[in-house]
Amino acid sequence: MLVFFRFAGCPACNIALPYYNAHLAPQLAALGATLVGVSPQVPEKLRAIKECHALSFRIATDAGNALARRFGVIYEFDEPSRRLSLETGTPIGDVTGTGTWELPMPAVVMIDQKGIVQFADVSPDWLVCTEPHAIIDAVRDINLRTAA
Repeated sequence: MLVFFRFAGCPACNIALPYYNAHLAPQLAALGATLVGVSPQVPEKLRAIKECHALSFRIATDAGNALARRFGVIYEFDEPSRRLSLETGTPIGDVTGTGTWELPMPAVVMIDQKGIVQFADVSPDWLVCTEPHAIIDAVRDINLRTAA
């Protein structure tokens, strides 16, 4: 189970990932599924979120947003958003260490052992993440289908 998130300092990510750690990771493990958080942020900057929240699941860097791009869950800052970012703080490419204006949308992608996507949920709103019960239900459904 891949959970795409923006970056370590993202306020929404700092709520969602610890919530997933408490309410999703143990249930997925019990069902035989692996949870991996995925962000374009470079490893040395990404380490902070894992350590800050003592996340029990793996956090991985998606270099150049290659995986997010492959799944079609990338968005690029529009011109007004770029201007605002430059006026109020640091460009997102400096925050992530990627040098780009691209971030993944909040997304969950479940890939089975054959490499086939069995479940996906993507939100264009960076404040909306998939609820753990929906993910757990999808895993249970897939486990039932493959057992039959």
